[in-house]
Amino acid sequence: MVLSRIFAFVFHLLPLAAVGIDRATESLDRSDPKAPVSPLDGTWTVDRSIGTFSDFSSAFAGFRVQEVLATIGAKTVVGRTPNVTGQMTFAGSTVTAADFTVDMTTLTTDDARRDNAIRSQAIETTRFPTAQFRLTTPIALATVPAEGVEVTVPATGALTLHGVTRDVTIPLTAKRQGAAIAVVGSLEVAFADYAIDKPRAAIVVSVEDRAVIELQLFLTKTA
Repeated sequence: MVLSRIFAFVFHLLPLAAVGIDRATESLDRSDPKAPVSPLDGTWTVDRSIGTFSDFSSAFAGFRVQEVLATIGAKTVVGRTPNVTGQMTFAGSTVTAADFTVDMTTLTTDDARRDNAIRSQAIETTRFPTAQFRLTTPIALATVPAEGVEVTVPATGALTLHGVTRDVTIPLTAKRQGAAIAVVGSLEVAFADYAIDKPRAAIVVSVEDRAVIELQLFLTKTA
């Protein structure tokens, strides 16, 4: 697609926009907004068949961090991977459980040299190949959301990153569209909280000591 090629080109020039629910749901089928609200009860699993990673219309998790390069200056670095697995469970209008895992060995930015530094120096993916978020407090919605209605909720759980587990609360926005639920969210984390060293390279003048974790998920009912 022409749009995909344009997006890929711009990716090398400008920082990507933060994830948003409106952009996320462009990948989903449009259903009749007047259709009766169907129950959500059951298990909803990350569906990686929706969209494509090349234009970031698929499920992904990643980060963005600020750095200063000797020959370029300030830059927003964006790294992402489509390799996210997991599921959440609904009972009535409550999310009773959720558990998601990210393959950190497949995180990529716009520079393979940076990717290697992130994996070897910062995240140490040989030792810690995955990151995980597990919900520890049920998310109670007021009602079962209707088609196309945005819902913003805090998700409190345990985030394991670089072998360190900490309690966090991630603001999430979700929308039910067709047979899928789209979920987006972001959370700022300090490297020191997860014992992460900033990656080093001759060209890198400085790297901020914190990053924003981002996620975009599509879930379909599997049980």
